Amino acid sequence: MDSTLEKGKEVIRIEADAVAALESRINGRFAEAVDLIYRAQGRVVVTGMGKSGLIARKIAATMSSTGTPAVFMHPSDAVHGDVGMVQHDDVVICISKSGDTEEIRQLLPTLRHLGVRVVSMVGNSNSYLGKNSDVVLDVSVKEEACPYDLAPTASTTATLAMGDALAITLLQKRNFTKEDFALFHPGGILGKQLLLTVESFMVSGEDVPIVNERVPLTEAIVTITSKRLGATCVVNDAGVLLGIITDGDLRRLLQKTSNITDLKAAQAMTRNPKTLRREILAARALDVMESYKITQLVVIDEAQRPVGMIHLHDLVKAGLGGDAVG
Repeated sequence: MDSTLEKGKEVIRIEADAVAALESRINGRFAEAVDLIYRAQGRVVVTGMGKSGLIARKIAATMSSTGTPAVFMHPSDAVHGDVGMVQHDDVVICISKSGDTEEIRQLLPTLRHLGVRVVSMVGNSNSYLGKNSDVVLDVSVKEEACPYDLAPTASTTATLAMGDALAITLLQKRNFTKEDFALFHPGGILGKQLLLTVESFMVSGEDVPIVNERVPLTEAIVTITSKRLGATCVVNDAGVLLGIITDGDLRRLLQKTSNITDLKAAQAMTRNPKTLRREILAARALDVMESYKITQLVVIDEAQRPVGMIHLHDLVKAGLGGDAVG
């Protein structure tokens, strides 16, 4: 067991050292690569064979989601026609540990003919790829974690880290915001938090539970039950919101008196309930619910009239989370 744990720690240590060694290589050539990509009118095309190809796919995906349009191109497919996806105003990032991968060697003359600028992420700067690149980013490593120096381990980790450094530096250079990120991730939690408004979740129209302040409390209870939101709005004759009656209000009222037959809605309501507008972010509604430990919020218009109601359960179901209690 001790040898197993020690080997695992050794692998982590080797890969951590490989990444740490990159810091000194964030230099003028790195800045040149960032500037080249930033000024490009086209996309970034990332390519690599084998494990380098897998890293290339991830780098392309990271760039695309952080404001730098990027695609992956398999070098074998490229030399059999897919290089047609590359335009002269693109930048190509070629990834290779040796820098002499056959498919990359075959691809480079075509890229040169197209007038494409090439950034290489390579383990050997004196290789064919290194000598035929506009900018060379050195991702060489002292050793692989693989004891036979066969399986790319530390080298792929270092390359991935260098790709992340490019992507995030470009993100900052483009002033890419979390709102921009959300636009590219509408199905993710961040996208939902930054894009979806209260209007996306609220019930409206005839589904909104509303009673007049003078109706019997028993009628208000019927409304609460039939609308299935655990509450009803209470309004005056002008339709302006006065308060809210929740299931919790009714439970607390019954602890005080069992005779509710003669009570009016206004006598049981909680005045000045928490409200919001339909254009407010749903994530903000969730924050309010969690802060005040409530499960419903009334949505009002400019005249303070209820136009909707939003329930915690709908936000949780949409994946926004939530800890509020009724």
